[in-house]
Amino acid sequence: MRPAGRLQGLYAIIDPTVTADPRGLARAVLRGGARVVQLRDKAGPAVSTYRLAQALDELCRQAGAVFIVNDRLDIALAAEADGVHLGQQDLPLSVARALVGERLILGCSTNTVAEALQAEREGADYLGVGSIFPTTSKTDTRPAGLARLAEIRAAVRLPIAAIGGITLENAPAVIAAGADMVAVIRALAESDDPEAMARRFAALFAARER
Repeated sequence: MRPAGRLQGLYAIIDPTVTADPRGLARAVLRGGARVVQLRDKAGPAVSTYRLAQALDELCRQAGAVFIVNDRLDIALAAEADGVHLGQQDLPLSVARALVGERLILGCSTNTVAEALQAEREGADYLGVGSIFPTTSKTDTRPAGLARLAEIRAAVRLPIAAIGGITLENAPAVIAAGADMVAVIRALAESDDPEAMARRFAALFAARER
């Protein structure tokens, strides 16, 4: 497992239903400075998701980035990913932690302070918080907003990946509200130059670190 301490910066989500070339998109955003890449494949058969996970894991290893699989603990383990991201309706975080020990980074989607505190108690390494803004990338989201993000930031010590409708224009406000990472899907996948777009997102964090 590569260290969870590197959970910061651009968190690029690769979804095969949004891009026709997930491997190419991953290469581009990694060249642009993405520090975390998540594979979110809810529609594909397990074997294709596994093979894609293997490919993305290798790209992340070469780039020194963290690779996360969404939902599928089995595929994360089989592909030797760095971690798995679990939602509120997925395998309970405490069960996942008992199964994998410290082998995997565990992320958990949260929407309230209570959910965030519970995830912290149960062994999460980082939190996903959203939906910050309205999004078309996922249909079953619950609104959170910048104020909720700031409340969760004040309540927990874990790194936070903000998600939901984040663009280059609104990302500075998200970072100012306490996000350690911005999780981006369509702003990268639908860009004419995803490498350049990733570089612009990454620059927002580089400016903060100086």
